[in-house]
Amino acid sequence: MNEEMAMSVGSEAIKTTIMLAGPMLAAALVIGLVVSILQAITQINESTLTFIPKMIAVIVVLMVMGPWMVEVMSQYTTQVLGTAGELVR
Repeated sequence: MNEEMAMSVGSEAIKTTIMLAGPMLAAALVIGLVVSILQAITQINESTLTFIPKMIAVIVVLMVMGPWMVEVMSQYTTQVLGTAGELVR
């Protein structure tokens, strides 16, 4: 395995991780911002108020985007296992 192959595998792993985690993190970010704005408007300073809406948003995103996420992960796994012979040399 040369440096180019290692960088290629590493960059693909990072891209796949960002693609899989991005939708859930974006949903949690949006919900957190909305709840924070509502807390600022109503002056309710309860720190645990954002937990349940964020959890629900992440679960909804997982249910909606789950099949796509499994497909992306299986493609990445197939690619890595398919090139495993070249990586070992």
